[in-house]
Amino acid sequence: MRRYFSLGVLTAALVAGCGTTVVNPVTGQAERTVMSEEAELAEGAKGHQEVLKEYGVYDNPALQAYVNTLGQKLAAQSHRTGLTWHFTVLDSPVINAFALPGGYVYVTRGIMAYMESEADLAGVIGHEIGHVTARHGAQRATSQQNAGLGVFAASVLGVLLESQGLAGAGDLAGQVSQTVAAGYVASYGREQELQADGLGAEYLARTHYDPRNMVDVIRVLQDQERFAADQAQAQGKPAPARGNWLASHPSNDQRLNNMTDLATQYIGSYGDEGRARYQKAIQGMAFGESPEQGLSRGQNFYHAPLGFALTAPDGWQIQNAADTLSLVNAARDAMLVVHVVPKQIGKDPNTIVRTLLKPTQVRSESVQIGALQATRFVGVRQNAKGQLQSVEATVVNGPGEHTYLLQPQARDAAALQRARAEIREAEGSFRAMTAQDRSAARPWVMKTVAYPTGGFAELAKTSPLETPEQQLRLLNGFYAGGEPKAGQWVKVVGVQ
Repeated sequence: MRRYFSLGVLTAALVAGCGTTVVNPVTGQAERTVMSEEAELAEGAKGHQEVLKEYGVYDNPALQAYVNTLGQKLAAQSHRTGLTWHFTVLDSPVINAFALPGGYVYVTRGIMAYMESEADLAGVIGHEIGHVTARHGAQRATSQQNAGLGVFAASVLGVLLESQGLAGAGDLAGQVSQTVAAGYVASYGREQELQADGLGAEYLARTHYDPRNMVDVIRVLQDQERFAADQAQAQGKPAPARGNWLASHPSNDQRLNNMTDLATQYIGSYGDEGRARYQKAIQGMAFGESPEQGLSRGQNFYHAPLGFALTAPDGWQIQNAADTLSLVNAARDAMLVVHVVPKQIGKDPNTIVRTLLKPTQVRSESVQIGALQATRFVGVRQNAKGQLQSVEATVVNGPGEHTYLLQPQARDAAALQRARAEIREAEGSFRAMTAQDRSAARPWVMKTVAYPTGGFAELAKTSPLETPEQQLRLLNGFYAGGEPKAGQWVKVVGVQ
């Protein structure tokens, strides 16, 4: 139940002009473009507002200032020092970083949790600055103009797909243009990625960070993929789609070799990589889901701002998506979907069901879900093909001033019947948060501790993480093996 990105702004002002010729700030070569620097600034500013609506700014002024200071230092050594640069930490647990044309660079608190030092973070930011200085967004907009996208749509949609991972490319591209292949819209070309790597390495060296930290970043993020694959294998599931910074930043062995070669081209005396400064900066930073957006703890979901909780049956997954909350069964053919009813619809259950579900026939009965009054509806409605299909839902009054629509959904009638008992179990768990729920829903934060003689196994004993030893290794760059030195400061996750 998070904020979602409005695509309305992306479809505005389709541009069909022939473009102009500009000199690329990095190469010094003339190139045709449909986006002047003035347009870059204007469209970047528009996109910035949309990005903030989607993710939200992480509410930590000290951390924002730290990242901005680092970003400004790197940007001051870039090929576009005349831009007004903006560096923002987004309130998202997703491991990501991306940039908009015009000097807007974003890192999530999710990616910051797994960086080991200031130099690592500088590698991430330097790469994204490179995309901006080389005008890759403008180049992407120019190359995609033939696909029928406007300048803003082409440049910003590509960035959003980058920010969400390629798994979301099909849905978003379809909403903007049915004729554009998602892969064509989504990613930078390989040459652009390699150029951004080279520029990032150059900017790191100019600011006295070792460019080899860019290689370290990719290795850290590769460990993320290994961890996800290992977890899926342990659960008998296929490896998940790539949905983080690596989803749009190719990370194969050849690219790692290229980055290693790039780094070795810079020979010099580099300063402190800033490990202690970085650990101090992220001390107390939120880890994982945001309480404002709702969070999961095992089979329980808590939304403290709205004041409700519910529990997924054993084996079911909790999916907190854009504007809905779904509990999905192990077979992935049935679910219970929870919607917050818009206040303008009112609180009358019959009006809610008629407005949101549009049944042609329906019957209802009053039920009690815990201490909450509810109305259950069963009926039929017409689908998009004009065929009748069954529909059912439960409208729950409360907790608080909100009204909720709980709707079972399934692939077919047989799947719904197989999942019926567990759907009722999940529905019956919907409740106003108790004192015990609020205690369980306390947010997690980053902390640093001295590495104990008992190693990660000892740290795991007091960790709230689901697979603590593996995740603590992942957080500290030792997933593939090895150990920190005894007494060395390491990152852990604790309860706020």
